[in-house]
Amino acid sequence: MPLLTRLMSAAIICCLSALAWADKPGIPGQCPALDVADDSARHHLMDYVCYHSAEPEDGAHRAASPQELPESLAWTPADGHDLVFSHTESVYWLKLQLDNSGKTRGLWYLELDYPLLDEVTFWTSTRDGTTRRLATGDQYPFASRGIDYRYFLLPVTLGVQEQLQVTIRIRSSGALNVPLSLETPAEVISTSNHLTLTHGLFYGALAIFAAFNLLLFFSSGTVYYFYNAFYMAAMGLFLFAMGGFANQYFWPESAGFANTSIPLALGLCALAMTLFGRSFLEVRPDTLANTTLNAQAWFCIVFLALTFILPYNKTIILNTVLALSVIASLLISAGIRWRQGYQPAIWYLLSWMVMLAGALIYALAAFGYLADFLARESLMQVTIGGQVILLNYAMVQRWRLLNQKLLEVEHKARTQLEFKVHQRTSQLRNAMRELEKANRKLAALSLNDPLTGLYNRRHLDNILPELCAEARRTGQPLTLALIDADRFKAVNDTWGHGFGDTCLQLIADILTRHVKRPRDIAIRFGGEEFAVLLPGADNDGARKVCQAILDELRNTPLDTPDGKTLTMTLSAGVAEFAAPEDQSTLFRRADDALYQAKASGRDRVEIAEPELTDWGAPATQ
Repeated sequence: MPLLTRLMSAAIICCLSALAWADKPGIPGQCPALDVADDSARHHLMDYVCYHSAEPEDGAHRAASPQELPESLAWTPADGHDLVFSHTESVYWLKLQLDNSGKTRGLWYLELDYPLLDEVTFWTSTRDGTTRRLATGDQYPFASRGIDYRYFLLPVTLGVQEQLQVTIRIRSSGALNVPLSLETPAEVISTSNHLTLTHGLFYGALAIFAAFNLLLFFSSGTVYYFYNAFYMAAMGLFLFAMGGFANQYFWPESAGFANTSIPLALGLCALAMTLFGRSFLEVRPDTLANTTLNAQAWFCIVFLALTFILPYNKTIILNTVLALSVIASLLISAGIRWRQGYQPAIWYLLSWMVMLAGALIYALAAFGYLADFLARESLMQVTIGGQVILLNYAMVQRWRLLNQKLLEVEHKARTQLEFKVHQRTSQLRNAMRELEKANRKLAALSLNDPLTGLYNRRHLDNILPELCAEARRTGQPLTLALIDADRFKAVNDTWGHGFGDTCLQLIADILTRHVKRPRDIAIRFGGEEFAVLLPGADNDGARKVCQAILDELRNTPLDTPDGKTLTMTLSAGVAEFAAPEDQSTLFRRADDALYQAKASGRDRVEIAEPELTDWGAPATQ
């Protein structure tokens, strides 16, 4: 028991000593040196960093270089923790000793991954007393960083067995996050590539959603689409500024606007959220929710004006509180509208619940109450991505609800109208049916021959120029055959026009059976005159088709009205299209060939000769 008592007493004394040591503001002396050749040591950089918080009455607060620091300055080891400080007037000094025990000279980058610092000054000192200084920060033009990167990079070159001391002075009007890392160029590039891909996907998707909603607004005139696009653009601008991209790409020479842009974008977000929520939730004008949202909108406008008047450390707090208040009020309004039966409000409510959780965590990190700002930035991007998806789904549900109501109203109106005018609409439907039949007949008559069912002359005039142009363009053959019934006038004179019509219908049936390829066309363009268009067929092919038609008609006897038997014959003239002739020349050559067939004894097929050129040779394609 006495042994146990002594052990417990010793443990209590050790704990009290440790607590007393931890309560000390700092421990004078040297920080442990970091071997840059040791990857494990570099990945635990914060184990080698010491810092000092210099309040305004502290002598280190007025120091402008490491040489002006008091020799008795108390340095506090970071002990592996990220350095995170809420808003303060203090100046922060950091110290890091670097050694290179490797066998080669190397280059590393000391990276400070927090872009929203007003003043960051680096000093590097070697054993021989050589000191180099790099002064940068948001209060300097972006080019002062030396390296075109949104974070602060300090190149560190160490030779074999060389030692280097890095001292950093940081002052900012807002909260301070000091996430330090020491990386090789390859590691910096790899990390930058991953972040570029992530940010590119996020901002690209946000821009696409904003543009899509803007197009919906222009096409439909629905105002909440515009407010949603406004909100996504403002939120994208806010995160762009918080991430250091706006300072890098939008206003690199406007150091004074770098800080102002952040509360300004946040105020625009709050205004856009208010306008979009009031429009989307269809808040009634005579309700407390509408009065509250209107007041919030005016507050947003006033706070936007104050952004250009008050200092950054005041406006960022005011606008952050304003944005969180807007989110909270929108949550309450959405819950009320959902309880009132407005179904799309549930998705709107879920989206803002997600947003509120992410915004609180991001705000705590931005104000220095949570470490690992980069992780919080990624969480905020995921939060906004989820919110944008839920908001757009809520708009889809709202559109579906409105469409359903519209259909119900339309159905009710149609039912009432049909009930009142049933008799008149019945007459109108009958008249419309007769008119539709007449229109169909008229359309058929305009392009078809009413007796034979074949296409008529109008269709020939329409299609022949197109086929000639196609043959001229592609070089494929096109053949026109003109077919005429022999001595048809005698048939009409002897047995009458009724029997003549029967003969024409027989000829049309024979043409239809032989002109059977999908693009072949049979036409009656007048009296006993017929035409056949054969795309893709040359003279030989057309001759075979025409000869088969002539043979079938010749071998098909007809019984005349007086009991006799009539054998009819046809004559055909064939012309193959030859560029550069036009459709009129082609038709004339086919007609000349038909005339030649008639003159040569009828019941035969004649092929037209090609036109002669100026030199007496046939024109070729």
